[in-house]
Amino acid sequence: MCGIFGYLGGRAASPLLLEGLRRLEYRGYDSAGIAILNSKITVNKCIGRVADLESIVPAELHGSIGIGHTRWATHGGVTDANAHPHMSEDGKIAIIHNGIIENSRALRRWLTAEGILLKSETDSEVIAHLIHRAVGDGLSPVNAVRRALRHTRGTWGLCALFAEERIIVCARNGSPLVVGIGDGESFISSDPQALSAHTQQVIFLEDGDMAVLSPSGVETCRLDGGSSDASVTTIDESWGEADMGDFPHFMLKEIHEQPESLRQCISGRILKSDGNGRLNGLDLTPKELQRIPHIRLLGCGTALHACQVGRLAIEQLARVPALAHVASEFRYNDPVIDSTALYFAVSQSGETADTLSAVKEIQLKGGQVMGVINVVGSSIARQCGRGVYIHSGPEQAVASTKAFTNMVAALTLFSVQIGRARTLSVAQGKKVVQALSKIPDQIERYLANQGPIEEAVEAVKDARHVLFLGRGPSAPVAREGALKLMEIAYIPCLAYPAGEMKHGPIALLEEGSPVVVIAPKDKFRQKTLSNVQECKARGAKIILIHEEGDDEFAEEADIAIAVPKTNGILSPLLTVIPLQLLAYHTGLALGCDVDKPRNLAKSVTVE
Repeated sequence: MCGIFGYLGGRAASPLLLEGLRRLEYRGYDSAGIAILNSKITVNKCIGRVADLESIVPAELHGSIGIGHTRWATHGGVTDANAHPHMSEDGKIAIIHNGIIENSRALRRWLTAEGILLKSETDSEVIAHLIHRAVGDGLSPVNAVRRALRHTRGTWGLCALFAEERIIVCARNGSPLVVGIGDGESFISSDPQALSAHTQQVIFLEDGDMAVLSPSGVETCRLDGGSSDASVTTIDESWGEADMGDFPHFMLKEIHEQPESLRQCISGRILKSDGNGRLNGLDLTPKELQRIPHIRLLGCGTALHACQVGRLAIEQLARVPALAHVASEFRYNDPVIDSTALYFAVSQSGETADTLSAVKEIQLKGGQVMGVINVVGSSIARQCGRGVYIHSGPEQAVASTKAFTNMVAALTLFSVQIGRARTLSVAQGKKVVQALSKIPDQIERYLANQGPIEEAVEAVKDARHVLFLGRGPSAPVAREGALKLMEIAYIPCLAYPAGEMKHGPIALLEEGSPVVVIAPKDKFRQKTLSNVQECKARGAKIILIHEEGDDEFAEEADIAIAVPKTNGILSPLLTVIPLQLLAYHTGLALGCDVDKPRNLAKSVTVE
């Protein structure tokens, strides 16, 4: 969500911080700021983009140590005063903070009673004043940060800069921080992607870790005073800054990257002759797969919709009971955990705080959790220890597209793998994996001839609301389509299993109401056709996503968009593509920022 970037070395810090913050822009934010140490700590911050910040940073701002931040507002509105960094009253300590301090209200009252003048509405500012008081009591910077954080309750990715010390003190609890180790210089970031231009040698801080960046190098320790076992990891260079190439926006580029990213996901994981899938990262034998009594999948947003597709695939192909859970609700419902069951945590970023909390709750209660993750070395990947990397490559657009298709593909491969260990025949397995291997080419073919997307845009762009309908695996695709249109074009959307439409949402329909229907030619087709006719009888305008050759159904629609035919359980990999394009082009038509939608963040690192 918020972004952190820091530097300590021999180069000018200011341009490096601004560049680092630009690399974090995809995460979403509403203000930005930097603090540079020269003869004193100089802070520049403002609401808006990093480009707005750059315009107010003096060109002659010298100093080779600094910290920078992009803020996504939680406590306090979007104002210059609430932007990070925050300073102590005497200007000798500056902090940047990702996360939430849950007891900040009590701490603010206490600090005010002690005569401290708070300059912002944020929860984060209290940390600067707590550190300052500890330094005033004679504690070293590291121990001052320790004492300050012992007074707080919540989550933090924290960096502190000191006017009288050439160091940056960092601490992590529930919000990611990664230290980059260069040649005579050090970096700190909330995302390894921002470090890859400078170094591939990084240290992923774990919860409870602290790090001190100084001219002599990097030292790690624990908040409780113990030693840290943090080790240096080499990250993949491919996670560097992406460019848009010939595309006008990252979102459109990433939609068109799906054939290749899907090939990366399934490459080496399909055993066509055996009709099987092979996900070595799970490290599960056929006998272990046979003993699994049920499976639960956890995710948020787009990842949740992938879980819902995966649940259906697991039950259909493996005949194993499966459930998809909203990760943000999971641990608060005091879930019953079966230690013999299998749990999947699904996340593009691998930093989703709600999902990470669910993982820890399951593990605390003796459950086994596997990650289905895009970002190598991310918090959820490390917490799980085992799982599947989906290999989508970087997503710069805030709205996820190619990660959805790769999550669905990975979960489908797992469904085949566990199915073949149980009751799925070779012939049945072959049908699925052979169809899956053709999907990248089919997506390419569809993208070359997208159908009447612009007509669909005209039908929805001025609508008061849009209803999305689907049955079976098309129901979560409907939810994903609705989510994308809300995220990108800010149009209120509802998504329902088509049979539920007449149990409430039908009351919204009036003459001209747009209804988007996802209806591949599967066993649900006839029932979905009945639901379409019910909508038409109320004057709704039907936008149909259907299979090539299904002319009978297409005739029922006002606007019909055809996708290639595939195995029914794989249809979400194709039917979701026109929905992504619909959201993108509608957002453009309405003048929205399609890569950085308002109020949204790519990586949600607070609960």
